[in-house]
Amino acid sequence: MKTYLFDFDGTLVDSMPTYVSTMLRILDENWIEYDSSIVKIITPLGLIGTAKYYIELGVNKTVEEIVAKMLEYMIEAYSTRVPAKNNVESTLKKLKEQGCDLHVLTASPHETLDPCLKRLGIDELFTNIWSCNDFGTTKADPNIYIEAAKRIGKDVSEIIFIDDNINADITAKSAGMTVYGIYDESSADYVDEMKKACEKYIYDFSELLEI
Repeated sequence: MKTYLFDFDGTLVDSMPTYVSTMLRILDENWIEYDSSIVKIITPLGLIGTAKYYIELGVNKTVEEIVAKMLEYMIEAYSTRVPAKNNVESTLKKLKEQGCDLHVLTASPHETLDPCLKRLGIDELFTNIWSCNDFGTTKADPNIYIEAAKRIGKDVSEIIFIDDNINADITAKSAGMTVYGIYDESSADYVDEMKKACEKYIYDFSELLEI
């Protein structure tokens, strides 16, 4: 049966408005100017990667200080109110019933990832729930997908990676994974790019049952 590696923010949960506002709040508080393209840049980086990038942009704080502030803003929202995206729960359960092997790889840290998936009641459907922090790198690094495949015990080409971020999709494909793009409002400007870059593109999670 199929092996899936899912992104979390914007793919499994409707959290991108929360995630993005939290990330950009740090820049706003430090009077750093940016344009809309920054969302595409920071989304695959995770908190540590984003913090390092922010220091390059001029935020005069340590990585640890920036990450701590991000977590402070995010934990409450993910623990209490970030919802699953449409048809995620029912589709995951059907895929599991079909014998599919389900995994998560996200830039989000376990401090927000784990309580959110548990609250939504879908955490036990996954064989592995990984943050980029578990690999010591980001989703902008092709090696993270190769290492994830090794940990799963499959060849990288046997794994279907699903993400709403064009950069992560392109990088996973360069690493050898089969890649499906998925619609999220935060990445609506990149739909055409994702359709060209990915083997398949879906607008609703339930479409996985038809492929």
